[in-house]
Amino acid sequence: MLRRTLFGTALAATLAAAGAAQAQQTLKIGVILPYSGQFADLATQLDNGIKLYVQQNGDTVAGRKIEIVRKDVGGIAPDVAKRLAQELVVRDRVDVLAGFALTPNAMAAGDVSEQAKKFMVVMNAATSIITTKSPFMTRTSLTTPQLNDTLGKWVAKNGGKRAFTMASDYGPGHDGEQAFQKAFREAGGEIVGAVRIPVENPDFSAFVQRAKDSGADVVYVWVPGGAQPAALGKALAERGLANTGVKIVGQGELTSEEALKSMGDAGLGIITAFNYDYTHDSAKNRDFVTAYRRAYNRNPDLFSVGGYDGMHVIYEAVKKAAGRTDGQVLIDAVKGMAWESPRGPVSIDAETRDIINTVYIRRVERRNGELVNAEIDRVERVKDPVKAAMR
Repeated sequence: MLRRTLFGTALAATLAAAGAAQAQQTLKIGVILPYSGQFADLATQLDNGIKLYVQQNGDTVAGRKIEIVRKDVGGIAPDVAKRLAQELVVRDRVDVLAGFALTPNAMAAGDVSEQAKKFMVVMNAATSIITTKSPFMTRTSLTTPQLNDTLGKWVAKNGGKRAFTMASDYGPGHDGEQAFQKAFREAGGEIVGAVRIPVENPDFSAFVQRAKDSGADVVYVWVPGGAQPAALGKALAERGLANTGVKIVGQGELTSEEALKSMGDAGLGIITAFNYDYTHDSAKNRDFVTAYRRAYNRNPDLFSVGGYDGMHVIYEAVKKAAGRTDGQVLIDAVKGMAWESPRGPVSIDAETRDIINTVYIRRVERRNGELVNAEIDRVERVKDPVKAAMR
């Protein structure tokens, strides 16, 4: 209680000084990401997207010079994320909170956004309920149910009858698992078994074997981005699951670029649902990929595009607000915003403040000697189905 009181007192003093901060014309953006630990590469890719947008669009918007203050949360650490968000608001006096690769961290920082009335842009964390934590929060990535509800319906309508599900045992994994199972059942399929996988350093072999022994004709997988898809790909290859005729499906991280390198031919035929891949065929994406490769000597991914689009939202909101940065003005500027992203057309739902995406159904194929996620179908303007069901 004392800590909350101290934060509230410091916050009041900070807000009282807002006029002076505005006069200095600096737009401070506080970015919280896991720059160290097992999710460090994820943070690097997201931050690269942030930096590339600034490089391409300049470091001044609506007459205000941009300053980015970066904080390393180290991994899944909600208490640390909340403390860092408080420090950014009170000590660093940021105008915007941004980043947030992981759900528990975004949820914790949401409390600070609400209390401080700070505009907050979630650039990756994908659990459906995150944006309900603060009325000043929006999201520029995706929601896990958005992808997996679409995938469950698609798989059942395209021949899947009996599914076994494997999902990481934390919020986004639960979201993905539940969305897929519900949609698959409603479309006529049967769930014959399910396991949840520890988030920290899992050994996938035993879980893959259980899926292989289940008698399912579909195995659904949800794991977070970073190092885990490649490790799971290795287990799939070692256990020979793909050679049994079972259809392997999942969210797009399952067939990330690094995972496909690890899987080799065992990855062929895996079907995933996702909102972005560097191979997406559009002029906007070709330009984005070229610029990203030139700057960072690698391909962009969903984290990169989440950071890139997150900065687009911040820039456009501040422009629309004529340089003002109070939370209500910025969140009002974002509602209904639409633009052409490297992933295709996207918009912010005016009611939920959440992203509306095209969901791409992809199949792993070999093209020009490389394994790639080839788009075989798409569903346009997909809203988060969890929030849609609440209306």
